Amino acid sequence: MEAKRSLSGREKFAYGIGAVGKDMVYMLSASYISIYFLDVMGISAAAIAVLLMAARVFDAFNDPIMGVLVAKTKTRWGKFRPWLLVGTVTNAVVLYLMFTIPPELNGAGLVAYASVTYILWGMTYTMMDIPFWSMIPAFTEAGKEREGLSAFARSCAGVGSALVSIVTVMSVAALGKAFGGTTDNEINRIGYSKFALIIAVLFVIFILITCLCIKEKSTVDMKNASIGEMFRALIQNDQAMTVVVAIVMINTALYITQQLVYFFLKYDFSPSTYQGDFTLFNMVGGGCQILAMMILFPVLRRFMDTIKIFYTCFGMAVTGYILIIIISATGTSSVGWLFIPAAFIMSAVGVLNVIITVFLANTVDYGEFKNSRRDESVIFSMQTFVVKLASGIAGFISSMVLFVFHISSNKEAVVTEPIAASSRMGLRLSMTIIPIVVLVIGFIVFKKRYILTDRKLAEISKELEKKHQN
Repeated sequence: MEAKRSLSGREKFAYGIGAVGKDMVYMLSASYISIYFLDVMGISAAAIAVLLMAARVFDAFNDPIMGVLVAKTKTRWGKFRPWLLVGTVTNAVVLYLMFTIPPELNGAGLVAYASVTYILWGMTYTMMDIPFWSMIPAFTEAGKEREGLSAFARSCAGVGSALVSIVTVMSVAALGKAFGGTTDNEINRIGYSKFALIIAVLFVIFILITCLCIKEKSTVDMKNASIGEMFRALIQNDQAMTVVVAIVMINTALYITQQLVYFFLKYDFSPSTYQGDFTLFNMVGGGCQILAMMILFPVLRRFMDTIKIFYTCFGMAVTGYILIIIISATGTSSVGWLFIPAAFIMSAVGVLNVIITVFLANTVDYGEFKNSRRDESVIFSMQTFVVKLASGIAGFISSMVLFVFHISSNKEAVVTEPIAASSRMGLRLSMTIIPIVVLVIGFIVFKKRYILTDRKLAEISKELEKKHQN
């Protein structure tokens, strides 16, 4: 096996900028597609809920197959980069089409167009996401180098997602007006199309930099296994499955919050100023997420191991949700008060996503130690699927909340008055209590089943080194 060397600054930058573009695209889809489908195009909340979950059922079959294809790929350009580039270009095209629904469509035609483009988006995103994250254990050593690159890449991904969270609503409004929109609905419809085009172009440019600058290094050969063998390998890696559960719970809680806070501000907290308030809320939350990844995580790492940091961040997130309930009960409409829980929740999520990537990469070594096989692509295909599964579950829950409490689009008029009191209370409790329950479940499962402490990983690393020498 080719000797490993330290990553250069150029390679780290190239990988990081790819992560920025990748999560810009993902955040636009995960957090704003429900808003676009329901609040702009007028698709019913029930239809959206069914669509989001149907797409995840499709992913359950598509994602593992994609992992197998990546594992079997051998080209002069490497294993990962061809899929990364092709997947990025096709995903960028589908992203633009998904946010550019022809305005003349309605009824079954509207739902069909949304369904086809959304499922195609998920399929093409998988095509590039699996090889992107599979690169980490393939060209880094277990330990500080891998942890450092994982943390850096997740920080960059956080920057991408935070940027989209912050600028989307105001950018959509500005672009819609600049390109001739007149009514509130027309401005949003045109604005989303133009904004998606900008994000798609940036996505392609950023991933192209990654493909040109990252050189794949030798890694342990992966067995060309059947689909059945791959599923068995995942089931046999109990630590990978434990991390997968944690990923689902963390991201489900986050996406429920991100999807419902828009409707919470527009129809409850501050209807007359919801666009500006939503931007400020995301600006504070996104800024805290970035700072937490880049500063808070390294600081905490000096005093705690990753597992203790993981538990601490769960507590921070739950505290943030409790604060939202308290602030909402006061009757205030000042968005400044919401900055406090936004800081707690998004800082926690930022650090949790860094740690989760480290944990998942570590399960690759654990799988080789336990099962004598190294399934990078298969394990990371699970990450791709479960993150999308989380967005699907969150989208389903959020859409059903809107359906149950009769919160629907107001296509032409600008909303200035709150909705009925019962709907307001249901929306508030749904966007706080449900994420808390989801996080608590994830915490319990992780605490009972995860065993890969720093000491255990060191032992595994030594055993693998002996095995490779023999």
